[in-house]
Amino acid sequence: MPVVRKALVIGGGFAGTCSAIQMRKAGIEVDLVEIDPGWRSYGAGITLNGATLRALGEVGVLAQIMTQGACCDGVEIFTAHGHKLAELPTPRLAGPDVPGGAGILRPVLARILAEATRSLGTHVRLGCHATSIDQQQDLVEVTLNDGTRGSYDLVVVADGVRSRTRDQIFPGAPKPFYTGQGVWRAVVPRPSEVQRPCLYMGARVKAGVNPVSSTEMYLFLTEDRPTNTHVDDVELLPQLRTLLAEFSAAVPAQVREVLSCESHIVFRPLDALLMPQPWYLGRVVLIGDAAHSSTPHLAAGAGMGVEDAIVLAQELQKAVSLEQALADFQRRRWPRCRLVVENSVRLGEIEQTGGSKEEHANIMRASMMAMAAPY
Repeated sequence: MPVVRKALVIGGGFAGTCSAIQMRKAGIEVDLVEIDPGWRSYGAGITLNGATLRALGEVGVLAQIMTQGACCDGVEIFTAHGHKLAELPTPRLAGPDVPGGAGILRPVLARILAEATRSLGTHVRLGCHATSIDQQQDLVEVTLNDGTRGSYDLVVVADGVRSRTRDQIFPGAPKPFYTGQGVWRAVVPRPSEVQRPCLYMGARVKAGVNPVSSTEMYLFLTEDRPTNTHVDDVELLPQLRTLLAEFSAAVPAQVREVLSCESHIVFRPLDALLMPQPWYLGRVVLIGDAAHSSTPHLAAGAGMGVEDAIVLAQELQKAVSLEQALADFQRRRWPRCRLVVENSVRLGEIEQTGGSKEEHANIMRASMMAMAAPY
């Protein structure tokens, strides 16, 4: 007898949709609720490293990503003035015919995963969130904000770093903490010379571009911000242009010239979170950013959530009890997710303090090796 017949996924982001997809493949009936009635994905682009592409291949959406995004091998690193410092390889972890990295627009990836979620028979309800979760011995009773109720064998919480549900299930759970940096992102036309991700190292600002389609690329820029201050919408364009003034290299200089109010500019302060073990209580389990949210220094946050979804479904299929499945899920995911969160935060600390470049390089190398390992 399967340990889970029916599950509820709370949150329709990358981790939530992948969890619904993988559980449906395992024959589990799945409901998914998403608080945004438009099921929108905000932001510009997203970098997918080889480990994340491998996981998305397991989910079954790699072909769409390769068609609708931009896949490439290698990363080039330059000074702010355009002098090439290094070219780093990106192992082909998703298969010999799949490049070692990719970029894609966040709304495009969200649409791909939403379509796959619905096509496999998940019952999706938008504009909904859980107002109460009542755990009983053999099921969970969930009430939604529209007054409807449902009974489930398992509730998967994937509603992000500021999860309301996490706070319901784990009163006193740690809150996300500000790491002292912020990241800017924007979408701009892609010149022909940009064939792969390129990083530009300024004195205290790091910028980069990554192709996301045949005609577009996205800019990402990390800056130190001692305090977590809000940036008004009217200030996004002038502040980003000011930050880019440090870079005289051809590509970031061109980006500065073409930036406009139509460039989908977003600014996000960099928060992090690592929930202590366990990530589950009874028949409720946290995955993705609700359990472990990292800064983008390793380009692995979304990938860790996708891996969570895969591993959870695997353990639900082979376990003889739900308790065993969730314990084995926790055992497999804790070391890997903790490494990504802690190493990402440490990389940001080194950048802010002008710390050891050798330590920074060693952490990057060790992290990439760890993520390349099987999950």
